[in-house]
Amino acid sequence: MASAVPPPDSSSLPEWAEWCQDETGSFTIGVEEELMLLDGDDFSLANRIEAVMPRLPERVVLQATQETHNSALELCTNVHSEVGAAIAQLHDLRSGLAETLATLGLRAAGSGTHPFAIWQEIAVSGGDRYGFVQGSMRELARREPTFALHVHVGLPDPETAIQVHNRVRVHLPLLLAVSANSPYWQGRDTGLASARTPLFQAFPRVGIPRAFRDYAHYATEVDLLIRTEAVPDRSFLWWDVRPQPAIGTLEIRSMDAQSRLDDNAALVALVQCIVKLEAEERVTTERSIDAQEAISENRFLAARDGVHASLIDADREIRRPVSEILEDLIGAARPHAQDLGCESELEHNLELIRESPADRQRTVADESPSLAQMVRGLADEFV
Repeated sequence: MASAVPPPDSSSLPEWAEWCQDETGSFTIGVEEELMLLDGDDFSLANRIEAVMPRLPERVVLQATQETHNSALELCTNVHSEVGAAIAQLHDLRSGLAETLATLGLRAAGSGTHPFAIWQEIAVSGGDRYGFVQGSMRELARREPTFALHVHVGLPDPETAIQVHNRVRVHLPLLLAVSANSPYWQGRDTGLASARTPLFQAFPRVGIPRAFRDYAHYATEVDLLIRTEAVPDRSFLWWDVRPQPAIGTLEIRSMDAQSRLDDNAALVALVQCIVKLEAEERVTTERSIDAQEAISENRFLAARDGVHASLIDADREIRRPVSEILEDLIGAARPHAQDLGCESELEHNLELIRESPADRQRTVADESPSLAQMVRGLADEFV
């Protein structure tokens, strides 16, 4: 187990960077999933969020937030120690949302992109935050929405968090490959497993960030953007992984939104185990951490080929199949999964290699008379 690292001098850090230690313990999790709202008849995107929010039951509205686009909504769990509890709450939230949507003639689904939406039909949400997004990114904000799965994992101090951040960067392409769930865009097969990834890349401050020397280095570099008013606050850094000091977590943001709750459970377990593995054993080498070009290329390969990708192993200087990398990682993570109570959820990731979300979309689309019917199938899987 890694020895405790003294925190940086808090007097030298900006106020926003002060680390809030999670009182419930390390490696707790919180899950956020971005979901699409659908017209119940033709399964196009429904720009109806303002009609939906006031009608949600209290248990759901307290865990729901409006997104950049009027056809999107995010569900957020509470803090949980075990994956099973987080997924149980997510099931309850999905059920409550689905019941409300039914009264409005709407449905919901999880996927990295809506398969046949076009930008002319997109409406940006109101409010100061989204007004800033539209003002700073102009017409980029009106492009088709993308939908992701985010997982927060609690860590005890900022130095542990930034060191795990540096190591988790190496695993992000694998997480993307296993989660890829957006092969269709604007009514056609893109040839990619995750079209969401390059679409979201049009935004600034996205992708896999560099490694930082320590937490003070991270805070200093981000604070420069805030002090010069390039961004209002750190939440406008939409990296694939980022520290969240206000709640004491590391947030992993590289994965596509999922259609099935079982797939959510598998990915959340994999993230939780990776963070614990890296915090306690530091299995990723400095060579891999420093290989920024290889990490970035792996992100592209994962988005393009999903579970069928071969990713660069910087240590061995070869490319290895995702299936082989995942099997090795799960082998290393199994003792941590036992400690965390998520053994079965972790093993389910091997099923995603055999039948990936992106491959399922393509199979259903091939058997359906239209993409609308395929989207209906995604909605049917929602609860």
